[in-house]
Amino acid sequence: MEQFLVDVNLPYYFNLWNNENFIHQADISNTATDEEIWNYAKTHNLTIITKDSDFSNRIMFTEPPPKIIHIKIGNMKIKDLHNFLNSVWEDVLNMNKSFKLVNVFTDRLEGIN
Repeated sequence: MEQFLVDVNLPYYFNLWNNENFIHQADISNTATDEEIWNYAKTHNLTIITKDSDFSNRIMFTEPPPKIIHIKIGNMKIKDLHNFLNSVWEDVLNMNKSFKLVNVFTDRLEGIN
């Protein structure tokens, strides 16, 4: 089963990723650099879930692992974010199997190899 590292810029207490397949960056280090997060995810074969474009920019020039799920939806209230992600999450996970980068927009999903 696929496992994920949730970046610190996303909610810690979030029902969608509150299980053993997800680790939040805060459980590793609140002060980890992007390089440290990248290396941790690579070493543990984790997909990084983030709102940070640095990771999606970096994956364009490297091969996985890690893979990246880049949530590019701007700021939302937690409830709206939860409802939105719940509505697309199955599709995001399916795309993550085939693409090194999945961009999640409010109106579409985009997979890039």
